[in-house]
Amino acid sequence: MKTMLLAVGGNALIRTGEKGTVAEQLANARRTAAEIVGLCQQGYRIVLTHGNGPQVGAALLRSERAVSQVPGHSLDVCDASTQGEIGYLLQQSLESELKAAGLRTPVVTVLTQTVVSIDDEAMRHPTKPIGPFYSRADAEERRRQFGWEIVEDAARGYRRVVPSPEPIEIVEFEVIRDLVEQGVLVIACGGGGIPVVWRDGKLEGVEAVIDKDRASALLATCLGVDLFVISTDTDYVYLDYKKSAQQPLRRVSASELELYLGGGQFPPGNMGPKIESVLRFLRAGGQQAIITSCENLRKAVAGLAGTQIFPDTAAAEAMAEPVVEVPVGGR
Repeated sequence: MKTMLLAVGGNALIRTGEKGTVAEQLANARRTAAEIVGLCQQGYRIVLTHGNGPQVGAALLRSERAVSQVPGHSLDVCDASTQGEIGYLLQQSLESELKAAGLRTPVVTVLTQTVVSIDDEAMRHPTKPIGPFYSRADAEERRRQFGWEIVEDAARGYRRVVPSPEPIEIVEFEVIRDLVEQGVLVIACGGGGIPVVWRDGKLEGVEAVIDKDRASALLATCLGVDLFVISTDTDYVYLDYKKSAQQPLRRVSASELELYLGGGQFPPGNMGPKIESVLRFLRAGGQQAIITSCENLRKAVAGLAGTQIFPDTAAAEAMAEPVVEVPVGGR
């Protein structure tokens, strides 16, 4: 049986224009679960990872607003709580869809810690914006009170920034591996995992954010999965995205994709980390990766949609196969 690591983006739970209520997130989780169960029916063992950007921002805001009545939470604790929150919504939705499909696949959420290096350059130069926007006066007060690093967004105000270090180890890797081998559908590495460091022989949480796709690529590589899929808000990876010459990439080799990345086609705050993560997986021995929208997951895995990415050694043969035309979507 083939294995797949599926990394779903924030739109799997909160769509554009939504407030992010539990009811909205649960409805979106059920739609996502239906696609995932379709992949299970195709014979895949699945490890599911997910983002948590909006949820962790909301958790930080709740913690800050309630600090006069209850103790506040640090960012790593908010990461842990949102892993549980999102894992619950996805796990419940998957269990319902699996039962409806007549499948007896068990589902479990593994609270995951991701090790980073305290000496990572990113730890000294925070760049990842999190949480709400503040006025200048409010931002300065929080800088003084909490020691936050603050940056200005000229159009919207001031925002906290935290480090985004490289993931180097998944603490719960062996547990995840064993569960997958037993046929369990595992939800892990939520939001990239809880950032931790080893200090004096002990694990310790740190105030940081780990890129979900980079952590997913690390886990996919360690597990040796057959397929690494990133679900995002576009049907394809595009060249000249949102320009008049916009062009979807359907089948592409790792080297070709690397050239496009080096040429500035994929912005660092959007598609860039996804492309980098796919390339890491393929360079480490992975055989295939896909980037597509949640709605097109089943079609993409069947080779009928999405951007199909192959290592150079396999690209010529894979890209010679006939391409079935599907609607581009133009998003």
